[in-house]
Amino acid sequence: MRRSRITAYVTSLLLAVGLALTGAATAQASGAAVGTGYVALGDSYSSGVGAGSYLSASGDCKRSTKAYPYLWAAAHSPSSFNFTACSGARTGDVTANQLTPLSSSTGLVSITIGGNDAGFSDVMTTCVLQSESSCLARIATAKAYVDSTLPGNLDTVYSAISAKAPAAHVVVLGYPRFYQLNGSCVAGLSETERSAINSAADYLDSAIAKRAAAHGFTFGDVRGTFTGHEICSGDPWLHSVNWLNIGESYHPTAPGQSGGYLPVFGMVA
Repeated sequence: MRRSRITAYVTSLLLAVGLALTGAATAQASGAAVGTGYVALGDSYSSGVGAGSYLSASGDCKRSTKAYPYLWAAAHSPSSFNFTACSGARTGDVTANQLTPLSSSTGLVSITIGGNDAGFSDVMTTCVLQSESSCLARIATAKAYVDSTLPGNLDTVYSAISAKAPAAHVVVLGYPRFYQLNGSCVAGLSETERSAINSAADYLDSAIAKRAAAHGFTFGDVRGTFTGHEICSGDPWLHSVNWLNIGESYHPTAPGQSGGYLPVFGMVA
């Protein structure tokens, strides 16, 4: 009886070890099957508007060699790199024009999207050119859109990414706050307007992070790395209004891409 119990125990132990090894082998094979190609999607914050050094082939999309996707790819040499982020992109533009490179061999995807849907450009135009009350009203309208419509638009994009690249690790990056309050700016917007714009950035980031988490994606919060480098700080990493190149206004500079976005992406990629 004792021998039978020992035999049964050893048999069970060997069977458990065998199953564990089989499982490990399966997991290893599964991991080996996951691709390592990298696809960078999104809007101007991912394409690198404001950083200069634009790739001539990218045309109006203004993809920069100083943008965080390009810098990360240059440093890590993924098996393939497709850079489809484009200036001015909204969620519908991503699904319509940017997803072609995605496949089962895509291992990593990055994206910034949602700011243009929420009316980022119009908010800033209103705040710069019109009254404080008009600015605050336009921000309230943007927040209402973030509540009512943006989540569904983000879900559509995120679901499309998962469908085309089911094995990919997807990193959704947010947007920085624009202003250092009580900073060095002595003209321009009021502190009330600057505070409201910062609050709107937080509101947008919160909505994006929530939808990213719902899809199992990783959210990269860049507000920390930009702290101390906002507009009105002593070392801003964001353009203020640039009347000579209005499209670069309120976008990260080259240091904003390398010091603000790249470290966050690098930590979670």
